Amino acid sequence: MRCALIIPSWMPEDLFPAKTANSQVNYWQPLGTLYVASVLLEEGHEVRFFNGAFMNHQEILSEVEIFAPEMVGIYSTTFGWPRAVKTAKDIKALKINTFICVGGPFPTAVQEVCFDDSEDEIDAVIYGEAEQTLTELVCALEQGRSLYKIQGVVFRNGQDIIKNEPRPFIEDLDLLPFPARHLLGDEVEQYVPPPATYKRKPVAVIITSRGCNRRCIYCSQFDEDRKSGKRGVRYRSIENVLAEIEYCLNQGYREIKFIDDTFASDYDRAMKLCLAIKARGLDFTWFASACANQVDKPLLKAMKEAGCWALLIGAESGVQKNLNTLHKGIKLEHVRAAVKAAKEVGLRVSTPFIIGIPGETYEEALKTIDFAVEINPDFANFHALTPFPGTPLYKNIKKYGTMSGNLEQYTYQGAAFVPYTMSRRQIQELRQKAFRKFYGRPSFLLKKVFQIRNINDFMAAFHGIRSLFWIYAKKGLFNRKQAPSIVNTSKPF
Repeated sequence: MRCALIIPSWMPEDLFPAKTANSQVNYWQPLGTLYVASVLLEEGHEVRFFNGAFMNHQEILSEVEIFAPEMVGIYSTTFGWPRAVKTAKDIKALKINTFICVGGPFPTAVQEVCFDDSEDEIDAVIYGEAEQTLTELVCALEQGRSLYKIQGVVFRNGQDIIKNEPRPFIEDLDLLPFPARHLLGDEVEQYVPPPATYKRKPVAVIITSRGCNRRCIYCSQFDEDRKSGKRGVRYRSIENVLAEIEYCLNQGYREIKFIDDTFASDYDRAMKLCLAIKARGLDFTWFASACANQVDKPLLKAMKEAGCWALLIGAESGVQKNLNTLHKGIKLEHVRAAVKAAKEVGLRVSTPFIIGIPGETYEEALKTIDFAVEINPDFANFHALTPFPGTPLYKNIKKYGTMSGNLEQYTYQGAAFVPYTMSRRQIQELRQKAFRKFYGRPSFLLKKVFQIRNINDFMAAFHGIRSLFWIYAKKGLFNRKQAPSIVNTSKPF
């Protein structure tokens, strides 16, 4: 069967201020979609992938019309849902007799509510892990069978919406084929993180586990009860991960982003993986994320010796009360120690912070900014807290604050959530203050100048200085108009 997998069209300016987008935009390889594609290909189906990061809406429609797929799968985040609905409607208008299903974080969170924004354009919703579900759905379509009893599917049957039971999690991740990166085609070089967050190109993305053993209120996990796998995390075998690393290197990739929720959730496994990479002499640079209380100097040293050059450590706040509210399960001392140890072994450190935590005051947010300056990572980001559907924050919104009805505000920039202790304007004002204070320090700027070694470093510095200029020059840089949503949000998700 001919299958088209689509990420709807978007622009960096849809997410970030136009003046700073070049230093913030992130083009990840879409692993979820590529995993689904690899399973469909393994089953003998013809698959095309259309990525709206590099194609406008009309270009996607034109390619779909030429390909004439019998099944279209559209990926959607919360922010991207209005675009997913428009894409589905416009594809149906092509009259090519195709079955359209939607999947991704937003459809998984709201499931049958997706049909409220569709007359008959959306035929099915895939919720949960999609590899096996979509494969069974395509097989049923090909054979003319009903979608009844296909786990993880909500579908339209005449005027009725039928919700099938959920699909169990894939326990043995080694059974999955590697993501179908060849579908990225000539655009592979464009899949790069923001400037200064990678060393080499092209950059591959690998996930060595699924799930998380943390319980942060702003994070949605398929396994909400953290019961599947070891403490809620399902791990690929080290041999399977090494095989994919070697495969990517043979394909010409020179850097890898490990995008596990936390690379060191199993300390011993993380150590073994680092030692195995070093023992094989694999030549690549890499980047990972880790929880502050799951790493120590021996592990960080092993990571460095295996080619790791940078580590993201989720700091989130400089006030312990607010860390407790987020259910981070860490203390400020953990963050200080992790950042210090990482810098001592020679790793670059990136720390995200959140502004607008439930119960956070303006003065406490200023303390978070001071804390960022104190621990002095190489990079810091200051996000707005976002109540994504499916998260504890969203489910308990009346307890924590208010939220926007416009889904296009549901990004780390949009301040869709406002705690009772702040205003939306204060959140965006504090974010701008934070960037000014952290990146405007003469000592920080001088250090970055001395770190310039190549053209990538130079371009990163150029975009950073340009963004810093606008952060200082443009008042209210992060403020956005709260336009009404173009899709139905009258029902609670």
